[in-house]
Amino acid sequence: MTLSPKSAELIERRNMLLGPNVSTFYDEPVHFVKGESVWLWDADGRKYLDCYNNVPHVGHCNPRVVEAICRQASTLNTHTRYLHESILAYVEKLTGTMDASLDTAILTCTGSEANDIALRMAECMTGKRGIISTDATYHGNTSLVSQLGNSNVPNAGFGLGQYFRFVKAPDSYRNPDPDGTKFADAVAEQIAEHEKSGVGFAALVVCPYFLNEGFPDNPGGWLKPAAEMTRKAGGLLICDEVQSGFGRTGTHMWAHEKMGVLPDVMTLGKPMANGHPVGGVVTRSEILATFRKGYRYFNTFGGNPVSCAAAMAVLEEIEDKQLLANAQTVGDHARARLETLQQKYDFIGDVRGSGLIFGAEMVLDCKSKEPASEFTDRVINEMRQRGVIHSKLGRHKNTLKIRPPMPFSKENANLLFDTLEDVFAETAP
Repeated sequence: MTLSPKSAELIERRNMLLGPNVSTFYDEPVHFVKGESVWLWDADGRKYLDCYNNVPHVGHCNPRVVEAICRQASTLNTHTRYLHESILAYVEKLTGTMDASLDTAILTCTGSEANDIALRMAECMTGKRGIISTDATYHGNTSLVSQLGNSNVPNAGFGLGQYFRFVKAPDSYRNPDPDGTKFADAVAEQIAEHEKSGVGFAALVVCPYFLNEGFPDNPGGWLKPAAEMTRKAGGLLICDEVQSGFGRTGTHMWAHEKMGVLPDVMTLGKPMANGHPVGGVVTRSEILATFRKGYRYFNTFGGNPVSCAAAMAVLEEIEDKQLLANAQTVGDHARARLETLQQKYDFIGDVRGSGLIFGAEMVLDCKSKEPASEFTDRVINEMRQRGVIHSKLGRHKNTLKIRPPMPFSKENANLLFDTLEDVFAETAP
């Protein structure tokens, strides 16, 4: 790999100013300077199809969002200790898309903050501290929530590790669990361990679509047994919808609906305001009231008028442009294209996805299902060289992660898969 002089200079400056180990995508990092809808342009003027970024949920530089930010920023921006209507209007509209029981919210700046609050809510409601999550996930980077994934355990953590236990992430390809009972039984085992240790059980935390785990092909209602087990034990079900929410799955506005459960607490982040830093915690009024008694919580920037204007514009854009329906239509088309490729290439072990989250698991051998992690990495880097960006995820980092902005079209999907087929034809595991 030979970096351009400009890229080499930027990487050197990043290392010096931002410190070591700041991640960059791809063997040859991309220097983007412009975005519009599902397109990005680099510093050399080259155009890329964005098949990865869910932060610009309604498209890069969406005009409605840009106008809302500019309008509000030129009028007023302050914090929630002063009265302003925009936060109330936004929370009303947001909770109006959910079950009636989810009627109150705290707005934050990030999904990490939201998940941190959710865990503290669980402690306040139960009087216990034991948390369960999957062993191949990610829920944020505060001292508390960084403990939620044991695939990347921090070297330090203020002795918090004792409060976290893990269940094996669902894997519909290698370990089918069609009705979710195996997963629920595993949750029950870890609940018992928390209780035996004296920590006690407070909450089960999951992305209801298990995106980081490789979005296994679990049917509707799959989470019901685990949710029932959680409630029976007196714990809270926390659904992290930072990635899976806002219509991403195409079938529902929220992935927990697709999985047949109603969370006690739902957390939001990345796509909430199309790149403006907004996160949120939505819950029942009694849970929020208990939390506010237990913690004197205040966030200077969370829920400010400009952030709320951006977030409101996102909801309006999803509704007006019928982006949920678009996600389902384009997602069905994309999955069909992937299944066609699967018939042609035996290194595609499994195809899965819903709406505008879809992908395929790469294997060395379909019989053994041995992960083709290095091959997957080569595919992603070759796609980047051809002007299409996406990524990988899952326990073995061998599942193509394709998660484009919501305006993504069938034409965009065809360009993606035509390019992918060219790469497959020239690249072998």
